[in-house]
Amino acid sequence: MWHNARELCRDLQRGTISSVELTNEIYDRIEAINPAVNAIVGLIDRQQALALAGDADRTPIANRGPLHGLPMATKDAVEVAGFATTWGFVPWAENIAKRDDKFAARMRQAGAFFIGRTNMPEFGLGSNTFNSLYGATLNPYDLTKTAGGSSGGAAVSLATEMLPLADGSDMGGSLRNPASFCNVVGFRPSIGRMPLTRGFGWLSRLSTTGPMAKNIADVALLFSVQAGADSSDPLTLNEHGETFLDGMIPYESLVGKSIAFCPTLHGLPVEPQVMKVMQDAADVLSNLGAQIIETGPDLSQAMDVFQVQRAASLATLGNTLDRLIPDWKQAAKETAVGNIEKGQQLSTQELIESELKRTQIYAQTSEFFDQFDALVLPSAQVAPFPITTEWVTSINDTEMTSYIEWMSICCAITILGVPAISIPGGFTESGLPVGVQLVGKPRGDLELLRIGGCFEAATQHAKRTPSLAWSRRQAK
Repeated sequence: MWHNARELCRDLQRGTISSVELTNEIYDRIEAINPAVNAIVGLIDRQQALALAGDADRTPIANRGPLHGLPMATKDAVEVAGFATTWGFVPWAENIAKRDDKFAARMRQAGAFFIGRTNMPEFGLGSNTFNSLYGATLNPYDLTKTAGGSSGGAAVSLATEMLPLADGSDMGGSLRNPASFCNVVGFRPSIGRMPLTRGFGWLSRLSTTGPMAKNIADVALLFSVQAGADSSDPLTLNEHGETFLDGMIPYESLVGKSIAFCPTLHGLPVEPQVMKVMQDAADVLSNLGAQIIETGPDLSQAMDVFQVQRAASLATLGNTLDRLIPDWKQAAKETAVGNIEKGQQLSTQELIESELKRTQIYAQTSEFFDQFDALVLPSAQVAPFPITTEWVTSINDTEMTSYIEWMSICCAITILGVPAISIPGGFTESGLPVGVQLVGKPRGDLELLRIGGCFEAATQHAKRTPSLAWSRRQAK
């Protein structure tokens, strides 16, 4: 088993280990573990994968990229040539992509090859990974609990070491929430940092792809491949991806850093067990030398903006479905249908007002970050909940009015377009993971990685792994 992904990739690149050897090891683990957690779907057979690995091993060392010979399984929302892009939706089960989208192409160009997909909720909606096509993905720390979502399959694949690196996407917390629930790292980069693969380029832009891994240095490695300017993106950021390799080097201390601590974002309900982890995290940051100030930006109107702009993106999805699959509602989950219909009823005035409000909130928050290097808050307001619970309906006796309101701690940050990362922060008394969300300055991706790396090195929470006593390998 690999110690970490960056050393593994270095050894593959140098030829000191073979891709065939690694691929066999990965397939052994998938066969032992995946039947219980259902994280990887659409898997090609072992012999196909070994043929691709053999091709990688025959590539001259001088021609090898940073991910050379690494088997990867992309999130089932990313188009990869020859694989179905299903979004967990039964009518799209045979939706075979003819080419890689830009995000996947960058990983392939770096030398990775693809063996399957990671599971996600239907259409990527909601933070509980289940769908009628592939079923539910279970949390390896407790198989009765959800892995979060929508990048739940990716998070579980990392936590169980079925994959060394993984990718995801994030609109309202889909990189951060599953990372929190599975004790891995999920990084939502600045808007414009990753190639634009779909959706809005300007107005109502919420989503971005991003890297996931078991630690921040591994995230930085994958980010260095995925990030970089995209000429077709009107908001693209020009720094080359290799710039972020420096994210592998954490700050030795946080002396001189000013960090805002706002675990409820001025009043959101947060479970007591999550609050306990958050207070411990603040103490760690303080002990590292940071000045911790209990304050935060005013994001009281952020969720209203998020709801409207999310609805706009769902309206475009609904219009596509109406055109291609007239009876699509019969195959979709009830919450998805309701959300899409709400989006299609959205008025132009609502959308314009939300964009104006979003601009105002961003300007105010940018001024806030003139005084602070980072903001600390939970990655999720709750700990992992039962897989049979589709969505959290109340927190601390506060009723949730919609099936995404319980994710407000992430959704509110989304509209800012700033970098945010979920880092393993600790565990509940019953041993369930809880993530700490660090939010960085506008376009401050590199600094955020280095601040997060300092916290990670001090806590070592990322090194705690699930027991896997339930896997086939353990049962033998």
